[in-house]
Amino acid sequence: MAAFRNLLSSAVASVCMVTASAALAQTSVKLGVLADMSGIFSDIGGMGAAEATRMAVEDFNKLPGSDKFKIEVVSADALNKPDVARGIARKWFDTENVDAVVDLPTSAISLAIAPLVQEQNKVALFTASGTSDLTGKSCTPNSVHWTYDTWALSHGTADAITKAGGKTWFFVTADFALGHSLERDASAVVNANGGKVVGSVKHPTDSNDFASFLLQAQASRAEIIALANAGGDTIKAIKQASEFGIIQGGQKLAGMLLFISDIHSLGLKTAQGLQLTTAFYWDLNDKTRSFGERFAARNNGRYPSMNQAGAYSATLAYLTAVAKVGSPRDGAAVVKAMRELGTFDDPLFGKTSLREDGRVLHDMMLVQVKTPGESKKPYDYYRIVSTIPAEAAFRPLKDGGCPLVK
Repeated sequence: MAAFRNLLSSAVASVCMVTASAALAQTSVKLGVLADMSGIFSDIGGMGAAEATRMAVEDFNKLPGSDKFKIEVVSADALNKPDVARGIARKWFDTENVDAVVDLPTSAISLAIAPLVQEQNKVALFTASGTSDLTGKSCTPNSVHWTYDTWALSHGTADAITKAGGKTWFFVTADFALGHSLERDASAVVNANGGKVVGSVKHPTDSNDFASFLLQAQASRAEIIALANAGGDTIKAIKQASEFGIIQGGQKLAGMLLFISDIHSLGLKTAQGLQLTTAFYWDLNDKTRSFGERFAARNNGRYPSMNQAGAYSATLAYLTAVAKVGSPRDGAAVVKAMRELGTFDDPLFGKTSLREDGRVLHDMMLVQVKTPGESKKPYDYYRIVSTIPAEAAFRPLKDGGCPLVK
C-alpha cells in the first residue's frame, strides 16, 4: 500500500508539473469591452456586447491550437464620455495588460481612442461607433471598423427613400460626432439623387423633450424628417413624433441609425413600416438564428443587435489573427494578419474582408419593419427589402482620405 501511495504521489506530481508547464507556456490575451453599460446606448451594446465577446472566446477555445492561449475578458462603463473612456483605456493598456478594446459606444469616444491604440500599439475593434472618419482622415494601422458606418447607413436608407420619391429632407441631429457624420453623409446622398435638404436642427444627447425640434421639422413641410441620432434619443423622438401626429399629417420619418432593440422598445404598432439599413439580422439564416437564440438565452430573452453581433465576430476574427501571429503584443501586426485572412465566411456577416483603411467589408441590408400581424414570433421584426453587396455598401477606398492608402 505504501508503495502504491508513493507511486500515486509521483504520478500526481508529474501531472501537476505538466499542467504547470502548459500554463506557463500559454500566451495571455486580454480583451477590454468598453461600452455604455448604463446609458442610452446600453441596449444596443452594453452588457450584451460583453456577453457576445465572451461567446466568441468560448467558440475560439473550441478550435484546434487554442489551448496555447489564455484569454480574459474585462469590461467597463464608458459613460459615453470621451475623456472617461480614454482614461479607462489608457489604464488598461498601461497597467492591466489589455491588448484590444471592443465596442466603443460613440463616434466621439472612438475618435479619442484611435490615436491612443496606435501610440500604444494595441488594437481597437470599433463595433459600435458609426463615423466614417474612422476609416478616413482618422484611420490608423491599429484600428478595425467592423459593423457599419455613416456612409453605409446613408447610402442604404437615404438612397432608397429618395429614389422612392422622398425628395425634401429635414434633419433632427444629435449634436455629437455620430449625428454630424450621419447628416453629412446622408445629405450628400439626398443631393446626389436630386433631392434637397431644407433644414436641420441639433439636439443634445440624452434629450427627454423633442417637442421644439420636431415642431421645427413639422413646420419645414419636408417630406422626410431624418433622425440622425441613435439609441434612446431615436426611440424618444419617434414616440413623440407619433404623439404629435406628424406621420398622420403626411410627413415620413427616416431613422438613420436604428437597431432591433429600438424596434422592440417602440413596439411594432409604432415602428411598423420604418425602413432602415442594418448589417445583421438574427433571423436571416441558420447560422444567425443559432447565434441569436443562444445569445437570447444568455441575455434575458433579448436578441442581439448588430453591434452585439459585431462584438462577437470582430473578437473571433481578432483571436484568429492572434493565433496566426502567435501573440497579441504587436497590435499592428495582428491587424495586418486580420487583413491577410482575405475574404472569409464569417458566421454572422457572411463573406467578410478587411481593407487597408481598417474598413471591414460585408453585405448590408435594407429592411422594413413588419406590421404586428406579420410578426409570428419574438423579435420577428424585419422584412428584407434588398441586400446591398459589400463592394457597394461601403465608401470606395479611394474616396476616404485615409493616409494609409497609397
